[in-house]
Amino acid sequence: MSLIRHVAPWLLPLVVLAGSARAEDAAATDESGPSWHGPAGHLVEAAEKQTAADAQNKSLDNDAVVPPAPKPADRPAAAKEKAATPKKPDPAPTAKKAAEPAPKAAQAAADAKQDAAKQDAAKKDGKADDKSAKDDKSAKDDKSAKKEAKKPLPTAKQLFGTVKSAAPLKARAVGWYAKGCLSGAKSLAVDGPGWQVMRLSRNRNWGHPDLVALLERLAKESTAAKEWSGLLVGDMSQPRGGPMASGHASHQVGLDADIWLTPMPNRTLTRREREDMSAVSMLANAGAVDPKVWGDGQVKLIKRAASYSSVERILVHPALKKALCEAAGKDRHWLNKVRPYFGHFYHFHVRIGCPSGSTNCQAQPPVPDGDGCGAELTDWLKRVAPKKPPVAAKPPGKPSKPSGPKPEIMLADLPADCTTVLMAGGNKPPTVPAEMVDSSKDAGPVNDLTSVTAAPAPPKPEPPKPEAQKHEPAKAEPHKPDPKAPAAAAAATKPQAKTN
Repeated sequence: MSLIRHVAPWLLPLVVLAGSARAEDAAATDESGPSWHGPAGHLVEAAEKQTAADAQNKSLDNDAVVPPAPKPADRPAAAKEKAATPKKPDPAPTAKKAAEPAPKAAQAAADAKQDAAKQDAAKKDGKADDKSAKDDKSAKDDKSAKKEAKKPLPTAKQLFGTVKSAAPLKARAVGWYAKGCLSGAKSLAVDGPGWQVMRLSRNRNWGHPDLVALLERLAKESTAAKEWSGLLVGDMSQPRGGPMASGHASHQVGLDADIWLTPMPNRTLTRREREDMSAVSMLANAGAVDPKVWGDGQVKLIKRAASYSSVERILVHPALKKALCEAAGKDRHWLNKVRPYFGHFYHFHVRIGCPSGSTNCQAQPPVPDGDGCGAELTDWLKRVAPKKPPVAAKPPGKPSKPSGPKPEIMLADLPADCTTVLMAGGNKPPTVPAEMVDSSKDAGPVNDLTSVTAAPAPPKPEPPKPEAQKHEPAKAEPHKPDPKAPAAAAAATKPQAKTN
């Protein structure tokens, strides 16, 4: 220790000098670490460390200001430019990164997206399947609808002709006389004071209550006045009106009735007689009545019916209208209601106007003024006159195309209220077509009149003699015997009877 004490004062300056030199060399060479070695070097380093520690402690204790760190040395200009230029991103790491497998989160997202795409595709397929199924169902429905449309439906006459009872509704005439129906109908009794109903199998003794009341009044008043023996009532309407299977185009709304011009017998006819008995034609030919069956009784009956205010028209054959015009005399106001028309040569047709409350009843236009016994009647007589055969037969032309049958009236052709009338009271009409046959006998005379002219056919000319008879030589007349000649001579000249 004593040795160190004696040497230290000498060695200290040397250490300081050596440290300074070493610091300069380190700054010049930018290297760290001692530049020489050995025990003395270690001692010098230890002393330096101790001195630096003491100086640091002293500076901390004295709160000394630490000098600023020296500035770094300036770099060359090329280095500065290189440092100032931004570096371009290297594409290699990006490509490398893309080539690397995705992380688990990214892979899960990709899988979820793929699953969602599959679900969307499945939904689309399902919607497509549903749409295809709907299209198939729609096609089947359309096919079924077309099949049902092609399926024939019952006609209106089949629907209304099968109903046996009236519609339990308010009495109303619905529609037109030849295209309508009837609700709240009333039946005319089969037998009454001054009338009998004919053709009971047809079940056509129904009408609007106003029509039934009018027929009862006509029967009562005409028989009480001794003008007529009683009414034989033909067709009126069906229980609910509508088209009929045979006989009439009108009579559909309960406002029409046919009355025979044949007087009622003075006894009650049996049901069979009412089916088999035929009315008598009033015509001698197309333009004149037969005085054997037409008389004052028919004139008075028709005049009385025409005098009722509710009666709008009475239809008769033109020849009957002509006879009425001739028998009317000065009282002619009722004649304008009597209208000439085809047929109606064995009965007259009574038609009343639309009753009150029948708001859906279509009325006819009023009859023209005048008695109708002039030019109008003349024109009708020409219409029904038998047609004369042509003088020379025309060469046959091109045959015309036959016209098809007249389309049947369907329920849809009638007023909408007729569906309600048909179904009223729980009635269940047929749903499939069924042929309707009217087996009743026609009321008109048999083999008496044509349906076109309603008059007897013109008499047929006598057939010409055969040609052989024209060329046969004329036979010589037998010689008349002289009355003075002998009897034998007369007998000899007597012609012989033919044996062939």
